[in-house]
Amino acid sequence: MASTRRKRTKVAAGMLRPTTVSPTPVSVLSASTGARVDLIGTVPADVAVTGVTLRGQDVQPGDLFAALPGDRTHGARFADQAVAAGATAVLTDPAGRAELSRVLGPDLACAVLVHPKPRTVLGQLSARIYGHPSRRMKLIGITGTSGKTTTAYMVEAALLAAGHSVGLLGTVQTRIDGVAQPSTLTTPEAPTLQALLATMLERGVDTVVMEVSSHALALGRVDGAHFAIGAFTNLSQDHLDFHHTMRAYFDAKAQLFTPGSSTAAVRSVICVDDEWGRRMVEVARGDPRTGDRPGAPVTVSTGPVPAQWHAGPSTIDADGRQHAEVSVDGGAHHELTVPLPGRYNIANATTALAIAVAVGVPTTTAVEAIAGVSVPGRLERVDRGQDFLVVVDYAHKPAALEAVIATLREQTRGRVAVVVGAGGDRDTGKRPMMGEIAARGADLAIITDDNPRTEDPAEIRTEVLAGARSADLPPGSAEIREIGDRAEAIWAATRWAQPGDTVLIAGKGHETGQEIDGMKHPFDDRVVAAEALDSARASIGTEDS
Repeated sequence: MASTRRKRTKVAAGMLRPTTVSPTPVSVLSASTGARVDLIGTVPADVAVTGVTLRGQDVQPGDLFAALPGDRTHGARFADQAVAAGATAVLTDPAGRAELSRVLGPDLACAVLVHPKPRTVLGQLSARIYGHPSRRMKLIGITGTSGKTTTAYMVEAALLAAGHSVGLLGTVQTRIDGVAQPSTLTTPEAPTLQALLATMLERGVDTVVMEVSSHALALGRVDGAHFAIGAFTNLSQDHLDFHHTMRAYFDAKAQLFTPGSSTAAVRSVICVDDEWGRRMVEVARGDPRTGDRPGAPVTVSTGPVPAQWHAGPSTIDADGRQHAEVSVDGGAHHELTVPLPGRYNIANATTALAIAVAVGVPTTTAVEAIAGVSVPGRLERVDRGQDFLVVVDYAHKPAALEAVIATLREQTRGRVAVVVGAGGDRDTGKRPMMGEIAARGADLAIITDDNPRTEDPAEIRTEVLAGARSADLPPGSAEIREIGDRAEAIWAATRWAQPGDTVLIAGKGHETGQEIDGMKHPFDDRVVAAEALDSARASIGTEDS
């Protein structure tokens, strides 16, 4: 087998891969996973691979095509497309191997890695194919229900200020060497993740900050990633359509901290403001009866629970900036400025500060960098010269929505309107909770569509409305409207607002599309709100003239 690096061909838009990859023989991949190797057609036993993908349409010559079983169909049904495009090997299970005999024509040849549970080895295979990139950089993983994106942006800012070359991978963007592109998943599938990390390494990145979802941990997307630091923000109800119970949800997150786990971080930073964080500290400490114990976790607190990093009471400026004194192990004190309202953002910022210092950023450098952070779609203002506040936020979970409304209520001298819905094909249990929280916290709650996906939008709104109308509120305390068209709902809220009021548009934040009946249509809450405000100003100007 040739040992020279193979130049990669140009990939499709949005598919980031390194330009050169050292070929890995199929025999090496077989030995590392225990997968059986079958040869179909005329193919050498030491055939090598230089890439990996789950999508047949993304195959490049030299790739390993991962043909995994799915809910609706088996990936092996697309193997003919993959092999015809140049895939030299296929990873699949016994059922997929049988399918290959049917779909691959006599002119197609490839090696087949047969494993009883191929998804469980895909992460390790992907990391091996791309040269284990995370072992040659510092990889920081941030998990939790809320605050991952804000915390990641703050850590990134601190690292950049300290002179690091930084990669960011998360819900809003993937950034590599200053180049940003939208992200489709909080944490991408293992082949895409390892290719991204290899690309970052190739471009000189020395530290990567990434959000790590519970799905990614449960489904093995981060298997093969070597985390220098794992951080935990908090836990509240979300994704119970997938995990079913809060305990299972917690256990998925805990894989980033459990000693002996294949994805356990070398060091951990944990916010202990909620019960789940305090439980996570115990997980990260390991079992004292065994020798498999990591370093003691770094703890963060903004409340009464003692911690190594502790933020005291915060003050709030008129523009929403907050200030809090942070103490470290009861010794040094630092004045932390957070450019976002909400006590939970003090927790995010203090966690980010602890992470940055843990990887060697001077504390003063991190504090100064955090003070200037802007996070897309997180309490993002839409200002078109109006005399009331319009804010777009990603809050799409009950706890997050409640926290955002409480924050805005505290800073609003007038009334509060909330535009909110719930996503389709997701945790249905939180829908009435979202409605109830909006009704309790707002003077006007407009129930609208979020991303219905493949569900009937009206049925989703009915569930959210049921929660809003079930709230035990005094008569006339909150007006509840149903406006299915999201743009119309946003326009209605801005027309309702008077000087000193606040309009919160919740649920989609940074997103630039709305998924309806399986199709994604261009839609940005920030753009629609700006258009509504501009239209209102124009109509006032016309009346004045």
